[in-house]
Amino acid sequence: MRQSVADNMPYNLTENVRSRTVVLIAGPTASGKSALALAIAERIGGVVVNTDSMQVYRDLAVITARPNAAEMARVPHLLYGHVDAAENYSVGRFVGDAAIALEQARAQDRVPVFTGGSGLYFKALTAGLAAIPPVRPDVRDAVRTRLEASGPAALHAELARRDPAAAARLRPADRTRIARALEVVEATGRSITDWRREGLPPLLDAARTAKLFLAPDRAVLYRRIDARFDTMLSAGALDEVRLLAARRLDPLLPAMKAHGVPWLIRHLAGEMTIEAAAEEAKKDTRHYAKRQFTWFRHQLGDWPQADPADAYDVLMQEIDPGS
Repeated sequence: MRQSVADNMPYNLTENVRSRTVVLIAGPTASGKSALALAIAERIGGVVVNTDSMQVYRDLAVITARPNAAEMARVPHLLYGHVDAAENYSVGRFVGDAAIALEQARAQDRVPVFTGGSGLYFKALTAGLAAIPPVRPDVRDAVRTRLEASGPAALHAELARRDPAAAARLRPADRTRIARALEVVEATGRSITDWRREGLPPLLDAARTAKLFLAPDRAVLYRRIDARFDTMLSAGALDEVRLLAARRLDPLLPAMKAHGVPWLIRHLAGEMTIEAAAEEAKKDTRHYAKRQFTWFRHQLGDWPQADPADAYDVLMQEIDPGS
């Protein structure tokens, strides 16, 4: 990642630019988003705001490659590790937390730098969010119990009877989304698609943001993914997952499905070697990165893209064209 000549000097944004700027940095996993966000935040007096659905969980510091203590000490970081793994953190809750983070950043006269790989979070920030009421825990638990007992195909068939529009959009094997759609219709009596049409307004004005999608070469990215997982194992990822597994949480919880977690749990249960678990985790992560490229291309296709090597200069020009 190249930086401008005065790397170590604070960059003085004009008052007009500072007051209107929010920086958005997205990209596939292992593309260098966190490092770029840190460099930009240091340069312009920013605060890094997590926009990744897994890095919110305090139980998953290593396995999600969350910024470490030394990195977080360089500039303020918000919304990292503030949620227990037993909680089902949602995009709606993220938007509420993000609104508070924005207020904190503005109160400190800092530029918010949102970074992460969760495309739906960025879309919620810039395009709004469905106004779905919270689902009561007893309703959610009942649906999940049926899911475990009968399997996703049976629940998909039930959803097709009760909410044909939602069922038509989902694969019969998509456990998480089928359960979510069934929870909503059971709790509210209305289709999840109806709620999504009555969405809440966006938190940010997309036209007033400086945004960038990191688009590394695929082969390079896949090598980075593999190497990073090996590094995470060396840094204690297996011990971290061992502690998580000991809690015996619902396997449908988001934290229990973080990349690498299910495979390492299977290794800890004696079902496979650590080498096999690592290979499967790497494979899952590579597939996820491919899906991230596709999702952003279709959902947020107007975002500028850059190779990580050029991203710093491209984004600084986006932040302040006069720089």
